[in-house]
Amino acid sequence: MDLQHFFAQSDGVGKALFALLLAMSMASWFFILVKAWQGRINHHRSQRFLAHFWAAASLDDVAKHLSQTRAHEPFALLTFHAIQSARHHANHAAQRLHEAGSAAEFLTRAMRRVIDEETAKLEWGLTALASIASTAPFVGLFGTVWGVYHALIGIGKGGQGTLDQIAGPVGEALIMTGLGLAVAIPAVLAYNDCSRSNRLTLAKLDTFAHDLFAFLTTGATVPQQSAGE
Repeated sequence: MDLQHFFAQSDGVGKALFALLLAMSMASWFFILVKAWQGRINHHRSQRFLAHFWAAASLDDVAKHLSQTRAHEPFALLTFHAIQSARHHANHAAQRLHEAGSAAEFLTRAMRRVIDEETAKLEWGLTALASIASTAPFVGLFGTVWGVYHALIGIGKGGQGTLDQIAGPVGEALIMTGLGLAVAIPAVLAYNDCSRSNRLTLAKLDTFAHDLFAFLTTGATVPQQSAGE
């Protein structure tokens, strides 16, 4: 009943602020659910690939596995592009500017490019969550201030300043502050959780990249039949 009365007494600005908070909440939960689903799927795929990678007899076996299953997660993508880059440089040397340098330098650039791309993918949606988490409380606070202002103006015009006349409108105006906090808190928690998960994933990916680089530059066989060709 208080919420219905709040809508009935609100002007266009108050309703627009409420609609904005509702849109921010929907966007926040969209990113939260999508990021949670993506994280769960990538975790299981990475676990399966790494188990196969470390159990493989050689990089040739890994390449054959990648040729049969498309790479969808960071570790498989990094391995695929690293093997491709090593083979490409071995077969074509430095025919173009981006291929200049030694094989190790070319491989390093290729792997760093993949890691940067995967970092950007992992950070998708975090800017939106951070923006919602930081602005939603202020939107709610602005709605409360606006509501209190109009409530006091209405009370002043009516000439009645008793406690019961003030408490109701002011209490309804505080709804906007509560809504702002209700939108911001899940966004903050999700942002912190995603940031921590991304740091752990990238740390593991960086460690794996060093191992893979060592395999490709210290005598491990690079397959002649490329994955995906």
